[in-house]
Amino acid sequence: MTCPRCHADAPLGRTGWCKDCERQYEAWIRGYAGDIVVPVLAGMGILTTIGMLLPFLGLGPLIATAGVVAGFGTLAGLFKLRRKRRRQQFLTASLPRAYLPTKT
Repeated sequence: MTCPRCHADAPLGRTGWCKDCERQYEAWIRGYAGDIVVPVLAGMGILTTIGMLLPFLGLGPLIATAGVVAGFGTLAGLFKLRRKRRRQQFLTASLPRAYLPTKT
């Protein structure tokens, strides 16, 4: 099978890319390590509001459990959306000169 990014005939990993493209993506994505800040702040805001503040005001422990689930769901959902966007951004980035397909 060929890699959809560099068109190399190599075994594909679980992401559908060859090992070289996956390694390049891992190096490239480290430049965007700050992407985790927004999902964590959103998840913690929901967790604090629903999971800690509302039970403190007199609502039951079931509300606290719902707050934990909602906070984690927000964190996981935003992280998944951000990862999908970054993979699309990486696909549109140019390939290094050595990886350009040769004309036959």
